[in-house]
Amino acid sequence: MSLQPKSIKSWTPVANSSPATLEERDIPAKTPAADDVDVKVLYCGVCASDVTALDGESGPLVENAVYGHEVVGEVVAVGPEAEGIKVGDIVGIGAQSDCCRTCEFCEEHNDQFCAKNTFSISLPFGKYQRGPADGEFPHGGFAKFWRGPSRFAVKIPSGLDPAVAAPLLCAGVTVYSPMLHYGVGTRAMRVGVVGIGGLGHLAIQFAKAMGARVTAISRGTGKKDDALALGADEYISTSSDLASDFKGHERSLDLIICTINPPELEASSYIPLLRPRGTFVVLGLIQKDFTLSPMALLMGASGVAASAIGSPDELRQMFDLAVKHNIRPWITKYNFDDVNLAIEDFRAGKPRFRFVLVNTDNGGSMA
Repeated sequence: MSLQPKSIKSWTPVANSSPATLEERDIPAKTPAADDVDVKVLYCGVCASDVTALDGESGPLVENAVYGHEVVGEVVAVGPEAEGIKVGDIVGIGAQSDCCRTCEFCEEHNDQFCAKNTFSISLPFGKYQRGPADGEFPHGGFAKFWRGPSRFAVKIPSGLDPAVAAPLLCAGVTVYSPMLHYGVGTRAMRVGVVGIGGLGHLAIQFAKAMGARVTAISRGTGKKDDALALGADEYISTSSDLASDFKGHERSLDLIICTINPPELEASSYIPLLRPRGTFVVLGLIQKDFTLSPMALLMGASGVAASAIGSPDELRQMFDLAVKHNIRPWITKYNFDDVNLAIEDFRAGKPRFRFVLVNTDNGGSMA
């Protein structure tokens, strides 16, 4: 079946709305390329970066912007050069929707590091940079259909509920990728997870599945029961006095996955938790100050790193692990008609721990 729709019914920002809201309307579809696929969207997760982009924190809103980068749907058409995908496949599309294909990183299947990385949502700095759609803004999954390169449409395993798979496409791979890179699963490791939210609740599950001993770290005791239910071996309750909170836990962790995104982060406070040559990995979008004293790192030869998203290959590995170990995000479903309610609830801090939008018109299930 050829790529046909010239417009796609999508949920896009209402002009001059405050706080920003979405409305349903037809927008021009991506100019098709030979390796593109058309995907009927069944489910799409709601991620913090969708909401912050809608709220203008990523720059001015793009005309006909479409957000949503945890997209799951059924392939309904394939271009003549699409690879590894056929009509009827259930696939997922994460935060990246294109790359140059020719640089060293693309050739090594580390697509996320390509200098011409194209994000899946409409951002002011993120246009397609190759092919017939060169210069066009990408459109995400807050829509009835998604069109894009088959390289970034990853098959969802049959043992994984497509609705549950949606949050794994961003939140899941964002925590899985650094664990893979820093050797979790290759030796006995002790992993700390800072923040028990959309990313953190998945980080606990993946770390446990990869054989680590997991310490959950969160403000107060409100999420202790959840953290332990998710598989954490230990829970550290924090306050405004981290130095006191961490007494007795010094040099206890090989790797810290920090999922929180406060305006400011005093990273130096967490370094005493690291064992020698341990690493503190930042996943949150710290908007202002990131405070770190080199002296905190020197004596333990500790490292500080950051990470975001993952490659299509890592998505496939992650899905296999999720099926094998029954890793499941905790989700709340909203009908796409209630997208503005979902965003309002997200802004109010209500997710426990991820929201998933459902296209019931396309066959998505609210059950």
